[in-house]
Formats: sequence, C-alpha cells, structure tokens
Amino acid sequence: MKQYSFRTMDMVSEQPVPDAVLSDDDLRNLQTLAGIRPVDVQLPENTSNMSHTAQEKADIMRRDHIQPGTDPWFRLWFSRPYWFKELHW
Repeated sequence: MKQYSFRTMDMVSEQPVPDAVLSDDDLRNLQTLAGIRPVDVQLPENTSNMSHTAQEKADIMRRDHIQPGTDPWFRLWFSRPYWFKELHW
C-alpha cells in the first residue's frame, strides 16, 4: 500500500482564490436551516439552580434506594418535568 504525504506548500495554489461572501439574507437562511438562533433573540431566564436540582435528585436516590443505571435512575435523572409539566417522583 502506497502512503502519501501532504504538505502546506502542496496545497497553496499559484492563483489567488476569491473569498466566499454571503449576503445577509443568505446568512439568515443558512442560520435558520441550521437551527441557529439569531443574536437578537432573548432566551428565557432559567430560574433553576443545577446544584439544588442535583441535590434533590441525590436525596431521592438515597431515600428510595435507587441504584445508578437502573430504570428508575434513568427516569429520575433524564425526565423532563419542565417540558411535560409532570413530576415522576
């Protein structure tokens, strides 16, 4: 099997390459398709503190004797109560 080596000087062409330029409309369209929010959009404030949330879940694990990796553990740690407006515990 033949091996190839590439160096920077092999990649530099003799003729200049024009810069790629996007119009503002094209850029907004690409950002929308990529799911990137525009800069001027304000995100909602998250009022939950991750330290308190994790401590609450750790307390529930101790209280209910939940072992890591079990089905109840996954439901506890990966549930989305703020999305579905329900608490499993």
